[in-house]
Parts: sequence; structure tokens; C-alpha cells
Amino acid sequence: MKIGFAQLNTTVGDLRGNAEKILAAYRDLVKQGAELVLTPELALTGYPPQDLVFKSRFVPLNLEKLDELHRSVGEVPLLVGFIDINHGSGQPFHNAAAVLQRGQPLRKVHKSLLPTYDVFDEDRYFEPAKCVEPIEIAGKKFGVTICEDIWTEKYLPRRLYGNSPVGSLVEQGIEAILNLSASPFSIGKAARRAEMLGALAREHRLPIHYCNAIGGNDQLVFDGNSLAFDATGALHTRLAPFAEECAVVELNPSSSTPVTAFPSAPEELFYALSLGTRDYLHKCGFHSTVLGLSGGIDSAVTACIAAHALGTEHVLGVTMPTQYSSQGSVDDSLAIAKNLGIRCLTIPIQRSFETFREQFREVFTGLPEDTTEENMQPRLRGMTLMALSNKFGSLLLTTGNKSELAVGYCTLYGDMCGGLAVISDVPKTMVYELAEWINRDREIIPRATIEKPPSAELKPDQRDQDTLPPYEVLDPILQLYVEEQLSGAEIIARGFDEKTVRWVVRRVDLNEYKRAQAVPGLKVTGRAFGLGRKMPVAQRFVE
Repeated sequence: MKIGFAQLNTTVGDLRGNAEKILAAYRDLVKQGAELVLTPELALTGYPPQDLVFKSRFVPLNLEKLDELHRSVGEVPLLVGFIDINHGSGQPFHNAAAVLQRGQPLRKVHKSLLPTYDVFDEDRYFEPAKCVEPIEIAGKKFGVTICEDIWTEKYLPRRLYGNSPVGSLVEQGIEAILNLSASPFSIGKAARRAEMLGALAREHRLPIHYCNAIGGNDQLVFDGNSLAFDATGALHTRLAPFAEECAVVELNPSSSTPVTAFPSAPEELFYALSLGTRDYLHKCGFHSTVLGLSGGIDSAVTACIAAHALGTEHVLGVTMPTQYSSQGSVDDSLAIAKNLGIRCLTIPIQRSFETFREQFREVFTGLPEDTTEENMQPRLRGMTLMALSNKFGSLLLTTGNKSELAVGYCTLYGDMCGGLAVISDVPKTMVYELAEWINRDREIIPRATIEKPPSAELKPDQRDQDTLPPYEVLDPILQLYVEEQLSGAEIIARGFDEKTVRWVVRRVDLNEYKRAQAVPGLKVTGRAFGLGRKMPVAQRFVE
């Protein structure tokens, strides 16, 4: 039997556009010989629809589109993800999949395991399946599962569920497992998925066909990497990462071609950020972007991602020097723009800074200059960039990294101004890895940008390490505290300096108010600030 994978980039809420995309992929796959076509989880509505489901017409319209698809398909079955209404007790809806086939009644499968950890909040909307049963498609007995249903306890953060949909289906004599998925990207997750699914196929001696979504929806990026395993657990097909693809594969192939290795962390990170940036702009109606170029590594890497995502003609860089900006930083800003082929404006803000500082001369008499005056500079830069954004209709990208955001080394209404924070979930040490990967074939990011000590350049001879621990020390502590959620004492017990750990932990906690006002950022690690980490601002818990 030939299975068609429709690995699609759908847009949340675009019911008509998504239905048209599904139907076009279905027809293409049927022409290629598919005898059954799979789509990702909630392909009809886009994932995650969040509180759109509570709009009075959203779910009924998704059902109308499902009926239209049913009338449009032929004899080859289409398995499509949609939202069903729960007519019983509990939450109002089901995360569902439907088998659509001409001349056959619509048949439904409901998702059993509803994740409520990290970025997921499905229990807010959906009721789990009342029962788990195989479904017959084209004369074969399939176990149809939806995303989380197939994740085994070994690969989840902890034991979360008291039942196993896959185990139940296997007991009922299924011949293969089909999975419709919308599994968000994080670094290394594609390889972990493959490991998990291969182990599951070997354990149950069943083929597994896993169709994943691709694309960026707000802060989440979906990486594709749809997979097909034979009954021995051997991976025989992997669809493209970070790209739409329609492909037909055998359910039980007699032989398999070698599957390419999963990419390195910097490579998959770059393409994830590029896809997330492109989709965020285009799905929000923007076609161009503007960003500040400081001569530092963060803005250089962000510019490279933007140029790849949107095309060089749609990216505008701006350098805004003051008396504290080194000539090297200005030169490096112009060099990265030239190397990428993007436009770059030079708009000095020194006179504006002097005027603004003079405005407070009498009020601040007798008080020493401090971060107040330093922060005037990024705020003037933010205002300059926002003016360009407004005038040209371009989305402003912020360039701050996760390390800075974690400890509040950023300025509200200054360098935090913008519409999308491209690398806000990328630790500083990983930014350097990205830069080296970008320069793998030729020098795009100037060597001086990579090698010079990082600095905000808001006062004479300033260096990040005047205020922060070295990033190679800071980032592992943040990994343990933010992503692994260890206490300060547990981190210290792992050999880190106590004073440094206490400082980092306190800074992370104190700067929640800044992150509460931060622009959306693309999630690429196990736990990002924002969607997957919900902390109160007004709180007094201290270890």
C-alpha cells in the first residue's frame, strides 16, 4: 500500500486557504499513486488555534470546510486533522482526525492524550477520546493517533498519563500506526522523535507513518521531518526539514534507501529561525523588515537570518552611532550589510542624545550619571527604528539574545522595541556557534565582530563582562535554572560558584517584569521565555 504524506504549512484560522492547500496536495499525491493521504494535526484549522476555538463561528466553519473537502475527494481516502464538537460532558471540543472518501460516511478519531505542559494547553479546549479503536482504511486495520498519543513515557518530561493509546490499539490487532502531528521544533528534537518512533515500531513490530506540520505560527516553529518506519523499526523515509513536501512511500517497503543524517544544531537552528521569521512576517501581512546594526554579533546573526528568510531586498539595516560607538563597530555594521547585500542607513543619534540629556540637566543636578543616561541611548535608537518601521511599513526585528533577556541586560522601550524577537531564545554562546556556521564557506559576518569582546557601548570602554559573568559561565547556569528548573542550591551542588549562581538566579527572578513586556520570540530551546514559561511578576518567593 502506498501512503501519501502531505507535509503542509498551514496558517492558523485560514480555513479556506488551508482547505485549498490540503485538496491540492491530495490531488497531487493521488496522481503520484497514493492509496491513502495523511495530513498533519489540525491541518484544517492550523495549530495551535488557541482561543479562536471559542469564537462562535470558528468550529462550525471548520466543519463546513470539512464537509466541502469530503465532497471534493475521490475514492482514495484522505485523513485530515480538524476540530470536532463534543456533544457530551467536559470540554466543548475534540482534537480530531477524519477519514474522507467518496461514497463513504465520514469517520472520526479523537485525540486521547492532551498535553498541558510547556507550550501546550489542549485541556483548556478539548475533551479526550471516550474510547480508542482501530479504523479500517482501504481494507487494512490502522491505529490512527494524533501527535501526543504516540509519545511514550520514556520520551516525555515525566509520567503524565495513565493510559497508552498505542498499546490499546496494538491489543486490538492493528496492522500499522498512522500519526497526524504538529510537533513544535526545539534543538535536537527531530532526532529524538526518530529515536522514539523507531523504538516504538520495533517494540510492537508495526510500521509507523508520522506526518508532521511545518511552518511558523507565532512563537512556535514546526520543522516537518515527517517519518516512515518499517516493522523492524528501520527508518526508510524522512521528508524535508523546514519545507513543504508531498511524497508517496510504501507501507511495507521491500528495501529502503539510506536516509540522510539529521543536521547539526547550528544548521537546524538557523533554518528554524529563518522559517519562523519568514512565516511570522508573511502571515501577519508584512513583506519587509528593519533592524538596528550595532557591529555586534547578535545584530549580525539576526541580519543574516532575516536576509535568508525574506531576501536581501526586503531587509533594511540601520547603524546609529554615538560618541561611545567605536569606529570598528560602525565599520563592522557597514561590512555585514555589504556582505549580505542589504541596504544600510547611518543615522547618528549623538545630537539627539545631547539634547535629551540637556532636558534633564536641572532636574538631575548633583546626581551622578548612571544607567539612566545609558538607557537614553537605546531608547533613542528604538524610537528611530520605530519611525522607520512606521514610515515604510516594515516590521522591526529586535536582536537581543536569551542570555541578556534572562538577566535583564536589555532596555525596555529601547533595544526591546520591535515586532519579533528573532534570537530571544538563543543563548549567547549559541549565537557564536551560529555565526561560525554562517561563515562556514566564506566570511559573511566580519571576523572582528566575532572576536571582539561584546559591549553595549553606552559608556566609555564598556564590556558586557563588566556587569555579567562570562557567557560560558552564565549560559550553563541559565540552562539549569530556566530550562531544567533546578534550584540555586542544586546548581551550586553541581560545582558552580555560589555567589555567581545566587546573582544569576536573583536577576532572572527580578526581571520578569521586563520579559512580560517583551515582543514575541521564536521558541527553539526546551523552555523559552513567554509561551512555555508562565511566571508571576508581582511575587515574593525567594529561596
